[in-house]
Amino acid sequence: MLRTNTPFLAYIERLYELQARKEAIILKDFSKHSFVLQQGTTAHAVLFIKQGIIKCFMNEENGKEYIVEFLGKGEVVGEIEFLKNIPCLCTIEALTEVTAYSISLPYFKELIEKDPLFSRLLLDAFAERIINTSSRASYQQLHTVEHSYSKLMELQSRQNVAISKEDMAAYLGITIRTLNRVAKNFK
Repeated sequence: MLRTNTPFLAYIERLYELQARKEAIILKDFSKHSFVLQQGTTAHAVLFIKQGIIKCFMNEENGKEYIVEFLGKGEVVGEIEFLKNIPCLCTIEALTEVTAYSISLPYFKELIEKDPLFSRLLLDAFAERIINTSSRASYQQLHTVEHSYSKLMELQSRQNVAISKEDMAAYLGITIRTLNRVAKNFK
């Protein structure tokens, strides 16, 4: 429910520290509830979350929001858009105060082309996303909404973050009304 990637974060931190002029990778801060990236716009950098939690979601044509994932330390955003040369697929919102390593697009390209360890870590991140997406889809098919709701409540408690009812419903793929019924029964 909250994805992290500490090996990738450690590698990015090392690259950041080794920079002579700190221009290819910079630290950026995002305030709670600010937009890190917005669906349909152009990403001007690839970001690695140093600390904090972000919400990755899509706005559907019917006006509904679908939360793809909650991401934390070491997770990367903007890389798919760079690789495919497309506008942002999702909107990324900071759920907490967030600090991220912002990698310039030319440097990101250079890392992919010349740094085998970086490329391996990126491939591992992609593979993990595919596994998580398929696992989540099967989990939601095989478990009750009540069970998924309890997992979200555990996440809130563990991470000390408040997830709104709207976000919970969007993540679970249910209506607010259904969520309210589940919450009432959960107590």
